[in-house]
Amino acid sequence: MTALRLLTLTEIRLFLREWMNWAFVIGLPPLLLVILGAVPDLREPDPGLGGLRAIDVYTPILIAMAVCFMAFTSLPTVIADYRAKGVLRRMRTTPVRPQAVLGAHLVMSLLMAVLTLTLLLVLSSVVSGVALPGNPVGYLAAYLLMAASLFALGLLVAALAPSGQAASGIGTVLFFPVLFFGGLWVPREAMNDTLRTISDFSPLGAGVQSLQDAGAGGWPQLVPLLVLVGWTLVAGGLAARYFRWE
Repeated sequence: MTALRLLTLTEIRLFLREWMNWAFVIGLPPLLLVILGAVPDLREPDPGLGGLRAIDVYTPILIAMAVCFMAFTSLPTVIADYRAKGVLRRMRTTPVRPQAVLGAHLVMSLLMAVLTLTLLLVLSSVVSGVALPGNPVGYLAAYLLMAASLFALGLLVAALAPSGQAASGIGTVLFFPVLFFGGLWVPREAMNDTLRTISDFSPLGAGVQSLQDAGAGGWPQLVPLLVLVGWTLVAGGLAARYFRWE
């Protein structure tokens, strides 16, 4: 636990030193939210979305997108770079276990994700009049579980990629399909049955559905939560199993 705590604090400091992390991981999703909130048509009820406003539908998607940025760009690239530069090889000579290395990055990423979530919820409420989650406890639980599933996938990429460049490439390949099935380009409510089914069993699709349920004041449905748990356990287990020091 001491190693995990020290590694986590170190990774937080390193994360906050990089302006790219501030610009893309923390800054870009709020900026997109402000831009979308300024479009008048997106602030009007849409019958095609069940009477919801487009900005109401896109807010949880942008919240999920912020996690994707970290899960598929920042997280795997940093760990793979550590391996390529020999940082992990030197760690191997210490009592630090692979689980502590991966766990430190996971905890750091979750903390940064919660920071971004808070910023997005406040901005969406102030700028666009989006109602705050009706069930805050359920919303936070769904968000953390969605984040854990995405970060587990990012850690799996990091565990397998031979270099930071390879991790960045693999992460980019995963980034856009995951966002698509989360509803960034076509809202889940407007998808056909086939796409909607695939979306239901994708980590971002299940996460967005859970956020929408909790945001409306209810509890996330069981099936999306099980999907998120499944992705977390499988991807996280494979990441720990195939983690390589060099």
